[in-house]
Amino acid sequence: MVCKKFGLSTLVLPALMFGWTGVVLADSDGAYLDELVVTGTRTARSVLETPVRTEVVTREEIEKAHARNVKEALENVPGLQLREIHGKAGHEVWLQGVSADRILVLVDGLPVTATTGSAVDVSQLTLLEVERIEVIKGAASAQYGSAAMGGVVNVITRPVGQGLAGSLRLDGGTWGDQNPSGDDWDLGRYSSRVMAEAGSGSFGARLVGSFDHSDGIDPEPSDWHRPGDEYDRAELASRFDWRPSLANRFVARASVFEESLGSRYSERLPGRTVRQGKEEEVQRWRAEVRGEHDLVADLSGFWAVVHEELEDDTFKYSAISRFDDREADISLSQVSGHLRIPVGDTHDLQLGADTRRETLEQVKDGRSELSQSGEFSRESYELWLQDTWMPSEHWELVAGIRGQEDSDFGSHFAPNLNVRLDLVDNDALGLYARGGIGSGYRAPNLKERHYRFDHSQLGYVVEGNPDLEPETSLGYQLGFGLHHRKTLWFEANGFLNEIDDLIQTGLDPDATDSRGDNVSVYRYHNVSEARTWGLDTTAGVRPASDWQLTAGYTYTRTEDVESGKELNRRPRHQAKLALDGPGGLPGLSWSIRTRYQSDEFVDSALGTVSPSFTATDIKLNYQATQSLALFAGVDNVTAAQRDFADPDDFRPVAGRFIYTGLALEFGTR
Repeated sequence: MVCKKFGLSTLVLPALMFGWTGVVLADSDGAYLDELVVTGTRTARSVLETPVRTEVVTREEIEKAHARNVKEALENVPGLQLREIHGKAGHEVWLQGVSADRILVLVDGLPVTATTGSAVDVSQLTLLEVERIEVIKGAASAQYGSAAMGGVVNVITRPVGQGLAGSLRLDGGTWGDQNPSGDDWDLGRYSSRVMAEAGSGSFGARLVGSFDHSDGIDPEPSDWHRPGDEYDRAELASRFDWRPSLANRFVARASVFEESLGSRYSERLPGRTVRQGKEEEVQRWRAEVRGEHDLVADLSGFWAVVHEELEDDTFKYSAISRFDDREADISLSQVSGHLRIPVGDTHDLQLGADTRRETLEQVKDGRSELSQSGEFSRESYELWLQDTWMPSEHWELVAGIRGQEDSDFGSHFAPNLNVRLDLVDNDALGLYARGGIGSGYRAPNLKERHYRFDHSQLGYVVEGNPDLEPETSLGYQLGFGLHHRKTLWFEANGFLNEIDDLIQTGLDPDATDSRGDNVSVYRYHNVSEARTWGLDTTAGVRPASDWQLTAGYTYTRTEDVESGKELNRRPRHQAKLALDGPGGLPGLSWSIRTRYQSDEFVDSALGTVSPSFTATDIKLNYQATQSLALFAGVDNVTAAQRDFADPDDFRPVAGRFIYTGLALEFGTR
């Protein structure tokens, strides 16, 4: 991974010449509660009115936070936990104490291949053409299947507009004394985004490119060990919109993503310490086509086809050898469609179907690393029905059921019900109640059943278990909300998720003892019953278009019902605070984002705990001209960071990061 280096002054000096600065912001006059969402019901509803509770990361928030990828955009969503993926520089999403394997990540309503074989790395999803991100917590909708037991994250791109337009964004910064180069003012991380598009009333095309580089993070640059991986991430994506008539619309998207990762660590062996490293290359190809059609009367239809292929190749090395050459190939193909059928004035029926095929093939040093040789595949066929019933202007009920036929695990049915009731509804005050009950189902993925993750040089291996049973769940959501003129709001939501046959990894003592080489063997297994429950609250006030304060607090409890112990890596307390305000000069604004996470069990059976932490980011934005914006920020101002000598410390890897950059927009719109 060789990249050309620049001094930090190449970006800092232009920013100082223009003053501390920011990005081009979206229109900020609209209230958050009026944001339209589609994930919960597949029909456009406002955040306030949707019967399926949905939280939104708006385009305005993405730009204020200078988010480079979906991981950075999600950092301030209340109750959402971003966990570092073990052995990678990426992150996965947990919701309401439910792990990432059970969170469905979508782009425009279509699934994304899990980079690790079981969880999507949201650090790999870029943001330049993203309009908003919608988050649903819990199994609250019948429209999403096996992987949505814990919730849904839907990344929604914006259509191509009319006219010619383009944008360029550059930014870079330093980790200070944790730059691997040893130079505090070296450019430790930098990124670029470029977009060009052209559209008319019936046709539009867009081309997007992005590149991110990080030297990694190293508190002691003089030694070999580097806790934060070096990486390069590049993506090229295209989109074509075609609207031959008012009743028909077609969209085609294609993208290729590449990632290179380099990690370095020291392996302690009897009488000596060996320097080792790992290199990883990831390539993802994705293509999708979808259509929307107004048929006869009020009948409308939607269809989509997506195919994605992922290659993940790794090898390890030391001063004397290269070893553990691993090649993994994963594919996903899905065809989806649904019809929307209004019935009278009070019912809206939707009938849909999905068919999906997934494959996994993996070899290590030229031999299959799966539990048996060959390629593994899995097919599923799913039908769903949903009825939205509005008996009055103050009541709304959404009832649905989803049936799934799995090639390996047979059939299963999951019903769901959501209700929203207006208690007070006038121009000044709104008070409403919202609740839901949903059944979830998740078949073990191919990785959990057949994959073998060999880290014997680090003292452990993880093996698949072909005898795993599917997970089932029953989730409850109940809460209320109020608002005053949509500029002051508060919402509280209680949740309970009961999961049977939860799949987790645990130590296999017999397999460990049989090896006789001090290597621990972990194996996927079903926990008889697990439970997560708690309270999720959010509040906000927007007294003016340039002032906003939002806050959220989440209390989460978990239990392995059989042992009575808490589930690991689920913090009881999370709190998030966001404050935006004007900078006192025309075009200048600032933002503060603070996140708190309490301590969490690493192993509840042993009582080992990872400490709590608080991280604060400061953002500055300056609109220098109509087309030029400058920005700067400090992430993790207080440098809250893990103790790398403590294996039970899972606080953030990254310390303080100082950066600056610019954004250009041009066009004829």
